[in-house]
Amino acid sequence: MSIAVSTSTDKIIVDKSRSHRNKAVSKTVRATRQRLQTGSSAPSGFDREMLLLYIDSVLHGAIALPVLIALIAAVGIYLSSEPGILAWALMMLSAHAVTIFLARKAKREDIVVEKVAVWRRRFLAGQTLMGLCWAIFSLQDCASCGPVASGLFQGTVLFIALAATAMGTFLLRNALFYTFVPVIVALAFSSLTAGDPIHFGLTGILSLSLVFLAFMTDRMNRANVHILSVQSEKDDLIAELEVAKSMSDEARRRAEEANLAKSRFLASMSHELRTPLNAILGFSEVMSSEVLGPLNNPTYKEYTVDIHRSGEHLLNLINEILDLSRIEAGKYELNEEAVHLVDIAEDCIGMVQLRARGKNIAITPQVEQGMPAVWVDEKALRQVTLNLLSNAVKFTPSGGEISVKVGWTAGGGQYLSIRDNGPGIPEEEIPIVLSAFGQGSIAIKSAEQGTGLGLPIVQAILAKHNGEFILRSKLREGTEAIAILPPRRVLQSLPPVEDAPSPARRRKSFA
Repeated sequence: MSIAVSTSTDKIIVDKSRSHRNKAVSKTVRATRQRLQTGSSAPSGFDREMLLLYIDSVLHGAIALPVLIALIAAVGIYLSSEPGILAWALMMLSAHAVTIFLARKAKREDIVVEKVAVWRRRFLAGQTLMGLCWAIFSLQDCASCGPVASGLFQGTVLFIALAATAMGTFLLRNALFYTFVPVIVALAFSSLTAGDPIHFGLTGILSLSLVFLAFMTDRMNRANVHILSVQSEKDDLIAELEVAKSMSDEARRRAEEANLAKSRFLASMSHELRTPLNAILGFSEVMSSEVLGPLNNPTYKEYTVDIHRSGEHLLNLINEILDLSRIEAGKYELNEEAVHLVDIAEDCIGMVQLRARGKNIAITPQVEQGMPAVWVDEKALRQVTLNLLSNAVKFTPSGGEISVKVGWTAGGGQYLSIRDNGPGIPEEEIPIVLSAFGQGSIAIKSAEQGTGLGLPIVQAILAKHNGEFILRSKLREGTEAIAILPPRRVLQSLPPVEDAPSPARRRKSFA
């Protein structure tokens, strides 16, 4: 018998075409993890990033220094009325223009790692040029304003310039030294040659301030490097998480494809599997009942009975597998109608009563009267009840007792409880029993082993009804299985609506 399988269901479970993606993903994860483990917080690892930040700060603060130079020139002309301060201001603006020109050129070129050292030297040369201009300012002499006023003016300007340079160049290592070492040298030379105590004091204070601010800018530089390091590690972690998520999504997708292909295959094989079994069951039943004539050999008759029993067992097994497969494949549709849970329980008790009497097991029903109907699939709910009752009869020893309860839940739903006093299930084996094809140690040792699909089918059917299944068990005390239907499934009976009386009836009643 040939079986036509559609292309939608005939899927390759292991997609070998994606193996190269997994290799690339694994390589990326290994590289990222190695980068995180070795660390990249060394200052040399972020020279390019720090240089780019410095370039941005230069361009954003390009107008600040010309404003400061203009104010200094205005105050200098006001105090001394000498044109030399204007010449210095032009020199200072020219040096600043050189720095701005270098920053704009570097911004356009997109600096690579190999060019970082070259550009750093260029910016340090620009800062040195600025330092020479500040050194020329420190050598300016104001004869008309006096040595005290001249020293106060120069000291104030140099301290402001030192602070402004420290704030503007801390992203460029050693830039503060390159800018103000020429100023210190010029002041020291002037102090030694002229013997001016004001210049001596100014040189000492400016030198100490330079050392202090150099220490602070170095700390700020390291703090920025640490921030960049943390940001880089965070980006690497995010990248690794995204790679791991993509791998997880791919694995889940392939697992779902494999499970869906299996479920679709089994669901589509329903007719092909049942047809030969029905023939085997039919012919074995005809032979065992000797419809076409007696079997002269009694051994053959025993064989036909065994064949019929084995065929029924195999058919039950196939039915359970197909039921679970249809549920997993989404092909299990509910035919809902209004039924009474008590009636279903009583019917199912009658079906297993003969088998229970054979083992001398007493089944005690305890049901609440007057319970309304529930909106469920009667066949599915009957299957749930039969599965639970069959398990109870199977594992309850001879002379045991089974209690069947039907009642209300605290939330307004209805429940079916089946409790036995059998050997029970160890607590650690309950998840195994509830899984597909899972069997506990008691079931494995039992002579009446099943397929391990009864309870998973019960769970799936109740889930289709938005219900819940609870399994409670204690070793050597017994097991209780509870099937719960939600309140939305309960059909509450409403009182009849009385017709409004006619006007004639109302007048008659008033009379």
